[in-house]
Amino acid sequence: MIFQPGILALVAGSLIVLIMVFFSVFLGIRIIRGWDITTSTAGQLALERQTYLVSTIMKYVMGFQILSLFLFVYTADDIHKLFVGAMCTTGSLNANTIGWYVLLAKIVIFFLCSLWLAINHVDEMGEDYPLVRLKYKYLVVLAPVIALEAYWQLDYFLGLRANVITACCSSLFSDEGITVSSTLSSLPVGPAMYVFYAAGAVEIALLWILARWKGVSPLRYISGVWSFIFFIISIASIISFVSIYYYETPVHHCPFDMLQKRYNFIGYPLYASLFGGVLFSLAASAVEPFKKIDSLRTEIHNAQRRWTKISIALIILFIIIATWPIVFSNFKTY
Repeated sequence: MIFQPGILALVAGSLIVLIMVFFSVFLGIRIIRGWDITTSTAGQLALERQTYLVSTIMKYVMGFQILSLFLFVYTADDIHKLFVGAMCTTGSLNANTIGWYVLLAKIVIFFLCSLWLAINHVDEMGEDYPLVRLKYKYLVVLAPVIALEAYWQLDYFLGLRANVITACCSSLFSDEGITVSSTLSSLPVGPAMYVFYAAGAVEIALLWILARWKGVSPLRYISGVWSFIFFIISIASIISFVSIYYYETPVHHCPFDMLQKRYNFIGYPLYASLFGGVLFSLAASAVEPFKKIDSLRTEIHNAQRRWTKISIALIILFIIIATWPIVFSNFKTY
């Protein structure tokens, strides 16, 4: 099982990531302790060179961690055929239930790593690097989370057995039961649609206002919180009604089958646009407190406008993909 190409790539990639992360943490701690931009000593110059090294390393590390979410889901879907009773990613994750923790950890790390990249980006635009200590303290906190996710991932893959009979989406994402997945599956379609489109309208309206806004705005923080809420509503909506329109059956609520070829891999652009749209909105909100720093104010404003426009485009794309089968398929829920 461990010799599957996708599994090897994820395990080997995580090992390399861990080495690079803890090396960067080691240098980061030295930078936190010794950083003084007002001096020109040999030690300070050495620390400045090390910041370039760490930033370069971490860009590749964070990039891999972001992509590994989609690689993990693709691999879990690809190996489902090896398990009796599995028809998609759900069956693969149920074959060793720690896989669900891996998936959740990868989603959390996807956003945490992306926010680190956003902070690093704006810090590099300032001549005095005012966020150096902050971003390396963030890295010190982030490193154990990445290590835990790598451990869970290895434990998941090593615990897989081909002779295991596993339950799949037909039992997990059903309208019966009291689990979170069954509760989301049983949400009434009509009200779920109203909530989804209302939440999407609020999200786009907030982003559109902020794309045109100048200066510091408390609305940025509201937008960040609402983007997180919209993300949760969107996932619930995919399970509740988007999925059944793509499958054209009222009892099939699996959020993973859309990743397969028979549905034209539509799940990948659906989820990528959602994750990307929410991410850029969160990034724009996360750097808002740093506008009080004179050397960053203009650059942050420009970055926020750019990220907000990208977020609007991706959120609209996500809503279009989610709405497409509702408008153009022959399947009806009434």
